Amino acid sequence: MALNRSFVGRRAASTAPFDVTRGDIKRFALAMGDSHPVYLDPAVAQSLGHPDVVAPPTFLISMGNSAGGSLLSDPDLGLDFSRVVHGEQGFELHRPVCAGDVLASEIRIDQIRDAGHNELLTLITEVTSAGERVATVTNTLVSRGTAAGQS
Repeated sequence: MALNRSFVGRRAASTAPFDVTRGDIKRFALAMGDSHPVYLDPAVAQSLGHPDVVAPPTFLISMGNSAGGSLLSDPDLGLDFSRVVHGEQGFELHRPVCAGDVLASEIRIDQIRDAGHNELLTLITEVTSAGERVATVTNTLVSRGTAAGQS
């Protein structure tokens, strides 16, 4: 079943804050194999002008689709997660994410388009902390075999 193109432009906001902790940042950095002190040592981060340890640029992946859950699971969209694979993801950081940030997000379905037998669903997520823009995250999901005329 093809995705419902009328969903392009729809938005959903996160319903719960995402509290960024030193422990979260440390676990993420070490899981990536990056032990840079700015991720682990508050004194180093502060000496570089940050309020606390800084998260690696891809840390925001750990937020998942917290804002998009209700939007993406809406049966009228027609997204079957058993057919979904991750296409690509990009992060435009407006400022570093730091321990102590309380993040909120709003997700928007930016585009749905055919790519051969598949459909590409592009999501744009705006991430803020205390009303300040933190990042714009672009995520593309591949819905395999759902392009118009496919079964």
